[in-house]
Amino acid sequence: MNLLYAAAAFLLALLLIMVGVTRVGSWLVERRNPPVGSFVDIDGARIHYVHVPGPEKPDLPPIVFIHGASANLNDQMVPLRPLLEGRAEMLFFDRPGHGWSSRGSGNNENPSAQADTIAKLMDRLGIKQAIIVGHSFGGAATTALGLEHPDKVRGLVFLSAATHPWPGGATSWYYSLTSVPVIGRLFAETVTTPAGLMQLNGATTCVFAPNKVPDDYVKRASIPLVLRPSAFRANAIDVEGLYRYALATAPRYREIKAPTVVISGDRDTVVYEEIHSVGLARDIPNSELVWVHNLGHKPDWIAPDLVVAAIEKLAGKPVDLQATARAVEARIAGDAYGAGCIDETVMDGELAPE
Repeated sequence: MNLLYAAAAFLLALLLIMVGVTRVGSWLVERRNPPVGSFVDIDGARIHYVHVPGPEKPDLPPIVFIHGASANLNDQMVPLRPLLEGRAEMLFFDRPGHGWSSRGSGNNENPSAQADTIAKLMDRLGIKQAIIVGHSFGGAATTALGLEHPDKVRGLVFLSAATHPWPGGATSWYYSLTSVPVIGRLFAETVTTPAGLMQLNGATTCVFAPNKVPDDYVKRASIPLVLRPSAFRANAIDVEGLYRYALATAPRYREIKAPTVVISGDRDTVVYEEIHSVGLARDIPNSELVWVHNLGHKPDWIAPDLVVAAIEKLAGKPVDLQATARAVEARIAGDAYGAGCIDETVMDGELAPE
């Protein structure tokens, strides 16, 4: 019996130590990655955003950027704002539960609800209509805006989007575990911060593979913010619920009327580009697929010029996106980073364009 008490005491002490380590780690992460924008309350969610005013005579329409999983507004703002500032009004924001935005009271747990929040944020800032640029999971929220708030959308740009059902619908085990109500909260409060900080550089290498991770990317994009318990749990619930959203919503993508550009690399190790990107180009009537050889999951950082060109084309400018894509390919042709990362295979050879 004494051994049982001793074992229980040891486990309790270990648990308390891990909670303490997580709290200290989270505090340090927040101190090193402070908010860079303003805050507004949208239906109980405190949304963190950066609103960049446009010039008196803008060259482009307003642009709204929707970041992906495990990220925050800096992930798109750092590479793209310098290329577009002075040309258009821009809105960058932390999706609910990510970065410095709170989740809200039981809402914002699927792309459709997040699209509603985005539409209300646009209203609050006086943005009547915009080109929407969504990366990865942000692509799902972009489809929701196109379907449920078409009046807000002038055009859609999808970057390495996650939008369609994939075989089996599985996600990483730690997302599945973290999304469980009680056990997941305990896991997030004890393990995710210290374990995540140790794995962060390797995981980032695989997100960019086969392309090189830009210098100081993790710091500049404030990626460690996702390792705080509340943010990690919100991220896990997002990712775990994506398959159900895609299964129910993908058949409706044909209803999207906005002109669309879909940018995808053929070496994406995060999502099945042959399913999501090719599927978007197939399902959205007025769309163009820009398929880039040897590009991974991060066109916003590796090919920001191509992203800007897509925005320009949707704004009505005479842009040859395929020629721009070939220029990007020439620039990254020799990239061969992240050799140990899993390279997603084509699920159906008929899906991938040559």
